[in-house]
Amino acid sequence: MFLRMLVRAAVLRRGRAVSALFAMVVAAAVATAMLNLYVDVQAKLRREFRNYGANIILVGKDGASLPADTLSRVETVLAGRGIAAPFGLVVARTSDGQPIVVAGTEFERVRQLDKWWSVSAWPTEIPTSGAEDAPEMGHPALIGVRALATVAPKNQAFDLSFQGRMLHVTPAGTVQTGAAEDSRIYISLADFVAWTGVQPSTIEVAASGSPEEVAGIMNQLTQAIPAGDVRPVRQIMEGEARVLGKTRATLLAAAALIILTAALCVLSTLMGWVFDRRRDFAIMKALGASGRLLNGFFAAEAAVLGATGALIGFVVGIGIAAWIGRVNFHAPVVPRLSVLPVVLAGSMAVTLLSAILPISLLRRVQPAVILRGE
Repeated sequence: MFLRMLVRAAVLRRGRAVSALFAMVVAAAVATAMLNLYVDVQAKLRREFRNYGANIILVGKDGASLPADTLSRVETVLAGRGIAAPFGLVVARTSDGQPIVVAGTEFERVRQLDKWWSVSAWPTEIPTSGAEDAPEMGHPALIGVRALATVAPKNQAFDLSFQGRMLHVTPAGTVQTGAAEDSRIYISLADFVAWTGVQPSTIEVAASGSPEEVAGIMNQLTQAIPAGDVRPVRQIMEGEARVLGKTRATLLAAAALIILTAALCVLSTLMGWVFDRRRDFAIMKALGASGRLLNGFFAAEAAVLGATGALIGFVVGIGIAAWIGRVNFHAPVVPRLSVLPVVLAGSMAVTLLSAILPISLLRRVQPAVILRGE
């Protein structure tokens, strides 16, 4: 009987029921789309920020070289949650005695870590056991655009010396970043260590995850590598936090505004619903229905309205989120089923809160007065 009364009330007052249902569908659809976009856009933005390079720097204390097994320790801590690239730096001299910074690194790691570098061609790493084993054509190197004019203006092979040891180098490509990299020469780490005998002193890390997860990785690195200082790249981390914070605030504010508008629409509909049905409620009271039963019946109507609107709005919102992702981000937005319980509970809460004022008016219904037509 209770279910029949709920269905009958909706059927007989289709206009108001459809109006309230439409408002809840819009609110639930917007909330679903915003929450899906928020979760998915956060992941996409974090991936985009990783393209801007490292957010953690590990350096040897007092400028000393790091232990030989440091990179493997870093990889163990990351456990697939990021990329690490080692760098060793020395000041060498060209054949005419000019000082120049030479860096040793693993090009494949740097290629994944620093995707923002403008590189004409990446060198092919050829491991060697020492400078004396270098091929006649020279060790391939990545030359900064400013350094190129000094060491190889005609893109020819050249020699470098460090503490009396020579290295024959062949330019394989150029790098341009607008920073210190433009004035450096990059060679493979194997060639660098064999030539200089110097181990890497810096490891750049691009750790993925939320700010809390990145902070946890930094703490683990500090404990695992006591010989190094772990420092955040504040420009990257703070910029990421600002962008994510503003994105979150914008999406949630838009969702809150639309949900508030829907709540006002539902409130107006339920108020009109009470006035239209005063005679029905008066008859129910005259037949012995308690105030608690009437309040429960009205609240159940509101809850069913919210649940129905949430289910329809969830499906619509998934479609809206997918469309926004395709048009604005040129990437699919993965539907998040975990959003459904939140939207369902939120929609029912909105309708129940909107029903508080109409229920208070319902308590004032006097059967005798209503049935006399007054």
